[in-house]
Amino acid sequence: MFSLTQLEILVRVVDEGSFSAAAKSLYMSQPAVSNHIRQLERSLGVSLLQRGPHGAQPTPAGGTVVEHAREVLALLDRLEHATAGYRGLDTGQLVVAGTTTLGTYLLPRLISEFTVRAPKVSCQLRVGNEDTVESWLLAGEVGVGLCAATPTAEALRSEPVLSEDMVLVAPAGFPLEDRRITAADIASSRFLLREPGSATRRLQEQSLRAWGLDQVDTWDLWGSDTVKEAVQQGLGLAVLSEHVVRREVDVGFLVCLDISPAPPQRKVSLVHRADRILTPPEEAFTALVRATAEWPG
Repeated sequence: MFSLTQLEILVRVVDEGSFSAAAKSLYMSQPAVSNHIRQLERSLGVSLLQRGPHGAQPTPAGGTVVEHAREVLALLDRLEHATAGYRGLDTGQLVVAGTTTLGTYLLPRLISEFTVRAPKVSCQLRVGNEDTVESWLLAGEVGVGLCAATPTAEALRSEPVLSEDMVLVAPAGFPLEDRRITAADIASSRFLLREPGSATRRLQEQSLRAWGLDQVDTWDLWGSDTVKEAVQQGLGLAVLSEHVVRREVDVGFLVCLDISPAPPQRKVSLVHRADRILTPPEEAFTALVRATAEWPG
């Protein structure tokens, strides 16, 4: 007899397009994912997936199974939401997601405060870039997300809740750190950018355009921590969130350059699917976020 877990894994492989991507999103090993698919195929007596140059694709039988699996999983999700209201905050789970900066530097602090109010609710935190978080929300894998840009998908509802400054950072000892500068002063510098799909990347590119430096030498690096470490090692300059670099600036590893015009502020948005009925834990968490007047210290 097959299991719900096997159906969920099958759907994830099809959605992600490969066994390895599905394993990563499910926090499982690739052999474990493959084993679940083999067991499901054995139980149903048909081949469900075929591997090709474009990744894992469903067979005709697999397509039918995936369609019904989605219906089953959606029904279970509605059942969970229908019964959650009777449990309040005495049990249940909160699954939230944040873009890289927010998921790393803001959400853990908010969840810490939430667990004081709802200690019996288990919490799961996912972190990804803007595109990944939106896909999790659209698929119903997470109930609530924090994004550093307004989502483009019409199925998502967002509201601004906080703001943060972006800053131009350089390694300690940078020659221009003690005076106000203009774009001309750094026109020969290399700029380190986040990966495509990142909300920070879009603001970095916006800053370079505002400074007339969109033709400067740039390197792409994955993740804010990688970027700020590269800046510390003298590989270039970067526009990053003030909260990402706060500790490094405080201890003197990085310096914030005083440039005119300054990099833009950005809004932090609370996001969920427009048609989603929030569970009591999700309602309580969104209320906490709305009541947060400034970035927790």
